[in-house]
Amino acid sequence: MIRPCFKTPFRLARRSVYCFGMSESKAFISGCKGLVLTPDEKTFFAGERPWGFILFGRNIGEPEQIADLVASLRDSIGNPAAPVLIDQEGGRVQRIRPPIVAQYPNGAAIGEIYRRDRAEGLRAAWLMSRLHAFDLMRFGITVDCLPVLDVPVEGSNEVIGNRAYGYDPHAIAEIGAAAAAGLKAGGMLPVMKHMPGHGRAFADSHHNLPVVDASFQALAASDFLPFAAMKDELMAMSAHIVFTAIDPDNPATTSEKVVREIIRGHIGFDGLLMSDDVSMNALAGNIEERARGIVAAGLDMVLHCHGIMEEMLQVARVVPVVAGETLRRARAVEAGFAKPDSADEAALRDEFNGMLAIA
Repeated sequence: MIRPCFKTPFRLARRSVYCFGMSESKAFISGCKGLVLTPDEKTFFAGERPWGFILFGRNIGEPEQIADLVASLRDSIGNPAAPVLIDQEGGRVQRIRPPIVAQYPNGAAIGEIYRRDRAEGLRAAWLMSRLHAFDLMRFGITVDCLPVLDVPVEGSNEVIGNRAYGYDPHAIAEIGAAAAAGLKAGGMLPVMKHMPGHGRAFADSHHNLPVVDASFQALAASDFLPFAAMKDELMAMSAHIVFTAIDPDNPATTSEKVVREIIRGHIGFDGLLMSDDVSMNALAGNIEERARGIVAAGLDMVLHCHGIMEEMLQVARVVPVVAGETLRRARAVEAGFAKPDSADEAALRDEFNGMLAIA
């Protein structure tokens, strides 16, 4: 049963629109090493001023500790509204787990409900995201890296696998839109991933560089379609994948051609584009070289997740101050946070539990 495991809001997320002081922020999103900030991390964040932060399982201890860490991250840069991100999909990609919050099903389970009953599947996607928002907003976490819009193919690497809603790009687009709407109803913002599509990868980009040889026509008809359908969302994360039909020499994350012609052009996405983790081994070179490549390709934010100080210093050396088009997109994100709706959490959990019982 999906029951709330933690009910006390240690800190309510601030819903007013703040001036982020983005002219002083740098174009990167940073993780940290542990359950509390070290003195070195506090000094680094205060001096380099990342635009936002991201949490992982290593940062999760007790409920009050999570809230305190989120507050400390924001305090370190003097910005009470800095975005704090997390990957809280459900299934195997769920950073905060029981007993702090409930364990949620993976994307494939939501897709199965959709295939049985379209309306119920869309409702299930909305409900799960709305419940994520109840969980995460208690800690001050305001951005969930969801929905996964990747379209797998038979035999592709399990790095996406059952995280995907299925194999039909039209269904994935519909379910993804419902999931994004549930987060926004709860006062959070979604991040679409992994643009322009990770589903065809036959390698895990955490370890190796996947190469996709599909034609542009095949990609446009499938992989790119869910992202195009949701092009008006405010944030997306890139894929560390080479698409030989577009740029045979560079993965999408460091390909100016993919960013310009496919993401900004064909897909039509004009929101804030962040990289997938710069530490992933799909990217060549040292961390500084990777970060330079991401910036040169035209992405707005470099994402560094591991909390390794030496790597964080390398990223901070090469990323620019948030300005120009990135500043415009970042301000759109700021304005995109809304007051949560007045939904009854217990009633929504009971409804979602009922769907899972039938499934």
